[in-house]
Amino acid sequence: MRTIIPVKSKKELSAFIDFPHDLYAHDPNYVPELWIAQKDLLTTHPFHKHSSLQTFLLYDGDKIIGRIAAILNNSHNTMNNANDGFFGFFDCINDQSAADLLIDTAVKWLKEKGVTGKLMGPVNFSTNESCGLLIEGFDSPPVVMMPYNATYYPALLEATGLYKQVDLIAWIFRGDNYDDRSVKLMDRLEERLTRQNITIRKINMKNFKQEAESLREVYNKAWDKNTGFVPLNDEEFDYQAKDLKLVLDPDFCFVAEQDGKIVGFGAAIPDMNQIQIKIKKGRLLPTGIFKLLLGKKKVKGIRILLLGVIDGYRKMGIEACLYGSIIKSYRRKGFEYAEAGWTLEHNDLVNNAIIAIKGEPYKKYRIYEKPI
Repeated sequence: MRTIIPVKSKKELSAFIDFPHDLYAHDPNYVPELWIAQKDLLTTHPFHKHSSLQTFLLYDGDKIIGRIAAILNNSHNTMNNANDGFFGFFDCINDQSAADLLIDTAVKWLKEKGVTGKLMGPVNFSTNESCGLLIEGFDSPPVVMMPYNATYYPALLEATGLYKQVDLIAWIFRGDNYDDRSVKLMDRLEERLTRQNITIRKINMKNFKQEAESLREVYNKAWDKNTGFVPLNDEEFDYQAKDLKLVLDPDFCFVAEQDGKIVGFGAAIPDMNQIQIKIKKGRLLPTGIFKLLLGKKKVKGIRILLLGVIDGYRKMGIEACLYGSIIKSYRRKGFEYAEAGWTLEHNDLVNNAIIAIKGEPYKKYRIYEKPI
């Protein structure tokens, strides 16, 4: 007999976090999320101060066969003058009735909260966190902070009545697809920007707090027109900046500046999933922490996590220069690949900048929606 329960106890929360490890136990491309990071996300993240969620576990007898979170993001609804809900943390066996029950349960919870608009997802809080369902590119593991799912997930979700809202593209740069032409293009763009007093420089890690304050303002302005974007408040940005600082390499973090004013920035982080894939069930103790610390120097890939330019400075070549500066660093340091992503499928300005320096689309993710 199948039953679905709201997660309430610490034991149930632990089971919720651990379920994907069992589901993907035999999938060589699965990367376990760090257990402590998932726990913090679900319990102590600043999101919980202004919005709410409820996690659910689906059982068949005493065996877990699915999980989901129903998410009410009040910041999203306020910004968009909407009354929508999200679902996230979706994982399920290949069984349509199980998927139906999970989605129906999320919808029911959202209706009880007064939601009357759309259901959207998978989105783990907002597009500031992990989001999208992998629909193309199942042949390799995800890079750091990107989602992963089984090939049967799209069919399950679409059969529940969900349909495409927007696709997200991940791009790959490899050692052999960055040529002299793209280098010369970027050099010419930088020369043109210099004539307008716009310079590209590395982030100042010694003055990280002040830099972060400027970057938060740029971040919220640069992405404000993007589908699904929700601006980060001070506490949320500080929460993310504190975590990123632990893995940031200034060689992969650049800002575009005009007369001391930051107008754009790009940041990449090491692909720690190369190490995390070896950490059983995402547990740092007793041995996972050593794998993480000792393996950091062996990482040979990066993810270009953030890149944005504020309105009024777009279409000037700043985007291509920021991407190019990061790619130059990864080549110089002997890294093997860089992923840029994700980008919105219709963001031609950024996508064309990536194509100009030989980025290739290699994975695609989808955010779904349907009326509640």
